[in-house]
Amino acid sequence: MLCIKKATKKRKELIPWGKKMKNLISLALFVVYFHLCVAQIDPSNIDIIRDRFGVPHIFAPTDAEVAYGLAYAHAEDDFKTIQLGYLAGNNMLTEYLGNQGIGADFIAQFIGSSALFDAAYESDIHPDYKKIIDAYAQGLNRYAQLHAEEVLYEGLFPLSPKKMMRYAQLQLFISSKGDQWVQRIVKNQLNYDFKAEEIPKGSNTFAFNSAKTSDGATYLAINTHQPLDGPVSWYEAHLCSEEGTNIIGALFAGSPNILIGVNENLGWAHTVNQPDKTDVYALEMHPKETLKYKVDGQYLELIPKKASLTFRFLGLPIKIKKTYFQSIYGPTLKNKKGYFAVRTPALFEIRALEQWWRMNKATNFTEFYDALKMKALPGYNIGYADKNDTIFYISNGLIPKRTKGYQWEGVVPGNTQKTLWTETYDIEELPQVIQPQSGYIYNANHTPFRSSGSQDNPKPAEFEAHMGFETYDNNRSTRLKNLIDQYDKISYLDFKKIKYDRQYPTPYVFSWMDINHLDNLEAEKYPDVSELIQILQNWDRKADANSIGAGVFAVFYRQLRNYYPTLPEPKIYAPALLLQALRETKAYLLKHFKSTKVTLGTYQKLVRGTKELPIFGLPDVITAMSSQPYKNGKVKVVSGESYIELIRFTEEGPEIESVISYGSSDHPNSPHFSDQMSLYSTFKTKKMTLDKEQIYAEAEKIYHPE
Repeated sequence: MLCIKKATKKRKELIPWGKKMKNLISLALFVVYFHLCVAQIDPSNIDIIRDRFGVPHIFAPTDAEVAYGLAYAHAEDDFKTIQLGYLAGNNMLTEYLGNQGIGADFIAQFIGSSALFDAAYESDIHPDYKKIIDAYAQGLNRYAQLHAEEVLYEGLFPLSPKKMMRYAQLQLFISSKGDQWVQRIVKNQLNYDFKAEEIPKGSNTFAFNSAKTSDGATYLAINTHQPLDGPVSWYEAHLCSEEGTNIIGALFAGSPNILIGVNENLGWAHTVNQPDKTDVYALEMHPKETLKYKVDGQYLELIPKKASLTFRFLGLPIKIKKTYFQSIYGPTLKNKKGYFAVRTPALFEIRALEQWWRMNKATNFTEFYDALKMKALPGYNIGYADKNDTIFYISNGLIPKRTKGYQWEGVVPGNTQKTLWTETYDIEELPQVIQPQSGYIYNANHTPFRSSGSQDNPKPAEFEAHMGFETYDNNRSTRLKNLIDQYDKISYLDFKKIKYDRQYPTPYVFSWMDINHLDNLEAEKYPDVSELIQILQNWDRKADANSIGAGVFAVFYRQLRNYYPTLPEPKIYAPALLLQALRETKAYLLKHFKSTKVTLGTYQKLVRGTKELPIFGLPDVITAMSSQPYKNGKVKVVSGESYIELIRFTEEGPEIESVISYGSSDHPNSPHFSDQMSLYSTFKTKKMTLDKEQIYAEAEKIYHPE
């Protein structure tokens, strides 16, 4: 990093700020300086092959060269989103978004990612992975140099390993729900409702081995539910080097490697899990002396820190400082009720991207499990399958080893080192299932203690209560279990039918609310909404685009959510409240559609640019969808079914099919901006392959990055 520092100094000496042209020249010089500091990648060694859907297949002799090619190809498709992520991770988001970025810019400094990088990068990151990080940064810097008009904020460049890792750290802190605790402290609200915030989220994974499949093959479903656009939407790519990498899967903007996918030997999926990974400590302050807090009878000094922020007033940037503190428990904030510290393992771990890369390169279950033993990923369930007929599930995560006797799900006392945990549970100590007798594993963001057949499930009594594992089921988990158990043996066609099932179970099993009084309403007693009651009670509960029942339910569900925040636990909707929501549903339908008989596809759309398609799916069906208001009373889906990859491991290798919600490019003028929408909306996929010869033979375009 010495060369970077020299470049920064040189830039300040030679390049005045203020004018666009001078900033662009500065960017170019900065890239030159950066290139002098790291091993140079020769782009002529790298082939980017675009298939007929624009998916990039990157071929190169080394993993580092592949990383360069991935960076360049992804920048061609969506440079803006990559930059937004890095701006957020490096407290620069306000430079582009204005005051909307202040929150992210503060958290990026609050979590101490800069200091963590300085302390841990050289010692903790393996030299092999440093080559990947360096090469990926080179690829993005080269693209920025050649396309300066696409740069959102010149101060972001050149990208460096530090800037890349800081963004990863921000994402991992958010995935550990650290940002939610920060918001609770700032707003003086410590009774946060996690379930309410989790309603739109999901994901499914399930796998079958030869004990359950009719053809003796092994199947894996990667079925993620993420935002369809933005920094945590999926981007599909195929990475292949002569150093053992050959994998097709998906990643987020700014990731130098695949996060979910399949190589020649094995594949895995992630779903979101909710063990308790983050703690908040109330500090006992000195009654008279400021910034002193009591721990085991002694007073320690809080270390003040200042986050540098930019606030824009009438278009003018005003530099401000926000104070936070460092205690032995972690970064600390003051509010009206006192001082509170946040502690989560993600604050101390920098190797998550490297662990994913090692999962990419695993060739069998032992190597994959060894990668998990790095203990660098803060969370996420993992569903796994391989060519050797092995299937595996784990509720993975960095979960602190805590002292018993405290209410860890809330605020704990920060006046004793008894609450200051320093270790996390090993991988072997987490709920998991390997080679179950039942022949299947599954997860739909529900309890890990029901992840296979009853004889194979992890036992709750074997895990400490303060680990905070989920104990609930939901509609998706209930429906998946029912569908799987109805088969003695499952064909690949059955496997795909299960994946694309879109029916609620009876009764409803929403984990966050109970609406089952709906089935007991006597329609004739409520003539003003009797028609809607009958539609919903007679509905087959399938979230099909052409279903009137699904259309009415979608509008009804949105009305119910208006009452959710004030509904007391356990969130049971009484008949009176259901009737009120039904009346509002009727009024909404008549106002916007002039009818109470509206299909789901009329109300709910898949939209990109000028393309608008009717779309299936509702919250918490297997083909889950969540939506936001669109226009003329309609809604558009914004999260849910996103990247789908289905794999069958055969003796000839993995057979792969996939689809993504929109397309591979974020440029409206690209033919791949929306070319997968029709496949996606009609439950179809595209065939993918790891075979190099076939990919070259069928290529739409072959070129080198510049």
